[in-house]
Amino acid sequence: MKILIADDNSSDRLLLSKIISKQGHEVIQAENGKVAIECYVKESPDIILMDVLMPVLDGKGAAKEIKILAGEDLVPIIYLTSLVDAQSLADCLEFGDDFLSKPYNHIILKAKIDAFSRMRIMHETLQKQRDTIVENNQHMLHEQHVAKTVFDNVAHSGCLNASNIQYMISPLAVFNGDVLLAAYKPSGGMYVFLGDFTGHGLPAAIGAMPLAEIFYGMSAKGFGIQEILKEINLKLKTILPVGFFCCAAVIDLSFIKRSVSIWMGGVPDCYLLSDNGAKLETIRSNHLPLGVLSSEQFDADMVDYSMASGDRLYMWSDGVIEARNAKGDMFGEDRLKAIFSHGVSPEFIFDTVKSQVSDFVGNSERDDDTTIIEVKMVDESEVEESDQAIKKGAMAGPSDWALEYELRANSLKHFNPLPLLMHIMMEVPGLRGMGGQLFTVLSELYSNGLEHGILKLDSSLKSSPAGFAEYYGLRQERLDQLTEGTIRIHMKHECSGNSGIFTLSIEDSGQGFEYPNKFVQVSNEPQKKLSGRGIPLIYSLCHSLEYLDCGNKVVAEIHWPSK
Repeated sequence: MKILIADDNSSDRLLLSKIISKQGHEVIQAENGKVAIECYVKESPDIILMDVLMPVLDGKGAAKEIKILAGEDLVPIIYLTSLVDAQSLADCLEFGDDFLSKPYNHIILKAKIDAFSRMRIMHETLQKQRDTIVENNQHMLHEQHVAKTVFDNVAHSGCLNASNIQYMISPLAVFNGDVLLAAYKPSGGMYVFLGDFTGHGLPAAIGAMPLAEIFYGMSAKGFGIQEILKEINLKLKTILPVGFFCCAAVIDLSFIKRSVSIWMGGVPDCYLLSDNGAKLETIRSNHLPLGVLSSEQFDADMVDYSMASGDRLYMWSDGVIEARNAKGDMFGEDRLKAIFSHGVSPEFIFDTVKSQVSDFVGNSERDDDTTIIEVKMVDESEVEESDQAIKKGAMAGPSDWALEYELRANSLKHFNPLPLLMHIMMEVPGLRGMGGQLFTVLSELYSNGLEHGILKLDSSLKSSPAGFAEYYGLRQERLDQLTEGTIRIHMKHECSGNSGIFTLSIEDSGQGFEYPNKFVQVSNEPQKKLSGRGIPLIYSLCHSLEYLDCGNKVVAEIHWPSK
């Protein structure tokens, strides 16, 4: 080690130098406090032996300056003194670390040097560990920032900003264990997903990434919400460790039918409030959380509710119910339900729930993520759909192409081709803003070919609600017994500058129908009937619609931009 001896007495300096040199240390000498400071700056000694009483600058003054210069570094200062009274010795420790009384005992001197050497090494080790921790923490914060940006871009890429939705997400940590997703359906309406993963922070948020990808990807391709739920459950069951799962509330909102289908697994009760606030319906969870059951055991059945214009559906994570105040009391379901029964106007319910939960918690430390969402039933025209599902990537997408896709009996029984075909169509930039229109045309024409051409079902059965049930019962029965039959789908797209033509042809192996007369008949039927409106609807969405051959082939042409 390098040891600085500061003493105005040359004899004492010489004596200490001999003792310390024999112990194997390098010695630096200074005759007063001022020189000692200069030596410290130049040589950076490991330990300083400092005489208390010196000319120019005494030991206490020099020690004070050196401690300031050292900053966070440990520079042990041992005072050399002939003082014997307790107060004087105690004063030496104000800016020093120890003292050594004259005359010097080489055994004690060595012990003190060794002790401070160990202390210095330990201090340096702690500094390095601290610096490593700080560096790792900064690196972790940077990674968290990047990961959170990716997470937010994936999880919040849907239509949560729709005019009929109000929501609040209040994460406990950087990452949110609650997930809130919303997406428009190509067929019209929207899906909304509220999830609450086990725990909070990064471990809870990890499962939200694949969940959001599945939700948005399958929604954009036209998959039903039950199929989406099954896929999400399978993914979470596969990737989550034992004991981790996702409580969820999922809704399928139809603006046209004025209805909502709800699936709830492990979340608190939700409320359905009428437009005038007079009727409040409690919706209870009747499923296990996602990621618990295997695909064979999982139940995706949903419960249907009617919703009039202006009705509101409220969903929340358990962070609302279990929010605690400074006393440890939970907000609870009774306080939540009281908000709805105290005559608060429906338009202010959402803000009231937020404010009352916040006031109840106050300044106390939260222990869970908090998420609230309100979904209002409105006319479809009030909700502006954005092209949120499929973003334009580095590739502009194909422009001129054609494909032919044939499904045989076994595929017709078990496979729904619409999501696959929708995905292909959505690769065309010009068609991306027409997803709803394209889905309606494709689904209607395919259903007609399957149900009427292959399965020979009579749409007249759907003239009453009871007939609907009979119709779809027969549909499933005949599908299960299907052994032959084909549907051939031909798609072609031609692009010219900023416009294009998409041609869809669907041909089934059925017997066909008398299409000219049938078309006229259907077109003139009153709209109040429960069936027979499909062809006029498709005709209104297409540039042209033509039945060929014996009526078992239909060709639809769609232009973009639509006029």
